[in-house]
Amino acid sequence: MPLTSYFHQARILMIDDEPVNLKLLQKMLSAQGYQSLISITDPRQVLEAYQAERPSLILLDINMPHLDGFQVMEQLKALEDPLLPPIVILTAQHSQDYLLRALSLGARDFLTKPFDRTELLMRVRNQLEVHQAQLLLHDQKRYLEQEVKRRTAELHQTRKEVIRRLGRAAEFRDNETGFHIVRMSKYSAILAQSLGWNAEECDLLLNASPMHDIGKIGIPDHILQKPGKLTTEEWQIMQQHAEIGATLLADDPSSLFQLAQEVAATHHEKFNGQGYPKGLKGEEIPLSGRIVAVADVFDALTSTRPYKKAWSNEKAIALIQNEAGAHFDPEVVKHFMHCLPEILAVQAQYQETASAL
Repeated sequence: MPLTSYFHQARILMIDDEPVNLKLLQKMLSAQGYQSLISITDPRQVLEAYQAERPSLILLDINMPHLDGFQVMEQLKALEDPLLPPIVILTAQHSQDYLLRALSLGARDFLTKPFDRTELLMRVRNQLEVHQAQLLLHDQKRYLEQEVKRRTAELHQTRKEVIRRLGRAAEFRDNETGFHIVRMSKYSAILAQSLGWNAEECDLLLNASPMHDIGKIGIPDHILQKPGKLTTEEWQIMQQHAEIGATLLADDPSSLFQLAQEVAATHHEKFNGQGYPKGLKGEEIPLSGRIVAVADVFDALTSTRPYKKAWSNEKAIALIQNEAGAHFDPEVVKHFMHCLPEILAVQAQYQETASAL
């Protein structure tokens, strides 16, 4: 059977301390068309040759000086190479213990000395076919893994874009600008990092917090955009936006949407239990909601709106401190004060422009 180009190019590493055996193997294999044959008589050179040549098949003698075939296989096994090629043992031994030990160390087949040409060529061909199949499976698995990662990243990016756009939609209905959600989401991520959240968790909060007021989409314009003080009945309707937001974001399995739902539902709760919609108290409120509560209020206070002037940073910071233990979690307030330089840097970077107000 003629060899394909793969078999012509397959590297075969032959290890035997007897040069005559290597010459015989070389003659039989080259006559069949194999072109890349590497011969080694000193087993101490096997690891270096293996790493340099990356063979497709190893023909290995067992009884050798310095290192026997078992020790060579142990060295190769220690490399933990997922693409370790088949090892065919060259032996005159026939005892079961001997063969079982070789198999336990990774041998795939045996060639009995003296070599029979037909048997040699068939076993070499069979093992090369096995290795070629392994390479194809490995490449396919790697491709599929990369494709899954790519599509997962694409889906995550799409979800983040949905979050951003819906957050912007809610803010525009409330006469606010996209800068508000940029600032407050960055404040939230800064506070989360200070509180010990890892990078992935901080990124989730950065991208989930813009949805904090998405429920305002369900609030009538005459209430949402009213310039004056809301009546008791109007305020009760306005408070429904937290539950509306949680409902809008429900039932998505992604961690991004689950965190966004948590934030939307709880960022108006107060540490003393006087918030809404459920009157949660203290650590009953998820930490994400406690973080966003501080970030959202600080930015709202220091931002100009059609119905109010911006407070000074000093006045807003004083209110945040005074409300520690009442409106806000004291621990979050402590980290807010610690992170003020970073927070004020974000504020300065994302200032409102006259056209945006």
